[in-house]
Parts: sequence; structure tokens; C-alpha cells
Amino acid sequence: MRNFSEYVTIKDAAEYLSVSANTLRNWEASGKIAVHRNPMNGYRLYKINDLQMLLEEIEKSAKKPSRSTL
Repeated sequence: MRNFSEYVTIKDAAEYLSVSANTLRNWEASGKIAVHRNPMNGYRLYKINDLQMLLEEIEKSAKKPSRSTL
């Protein structure tokens, strides 16, 4: 890890994405989002860029018409 300012805690990441911390843990387990660990205490850390990319994917999927409306 080069710069801790590029990372946020699970609490901040959950707030940023408007989901619960448990949802982030589930996404981590299923490989939907990468998690990094603080080398001193093992706490989960998320890269801000990864969170932004996830939000962009969510926005793209929201713009696609669903099959039920076709």
C-alpha cells in the first residue's frame, strides 16, 4: 500500500455505496469487490477508485432496459 489516503474503511465504503457493511463483506466473498488489509491491524480497506468503478457499473446497469419492459 502506497498511500492510505487512497483507501477507506468498511464503514466509509458502505456509506459511500449506500449499503451495509455486511453487504460489502458478501460482495468481497463473491469476488464482486476487491478488499485490502491494513498490515498493522488486518482491518478491511477499500480503494476509492474501486468504489467509484462499482458505482459506474451500477449506473450503467440502471440505464439498460429490463427484459420485462421489452
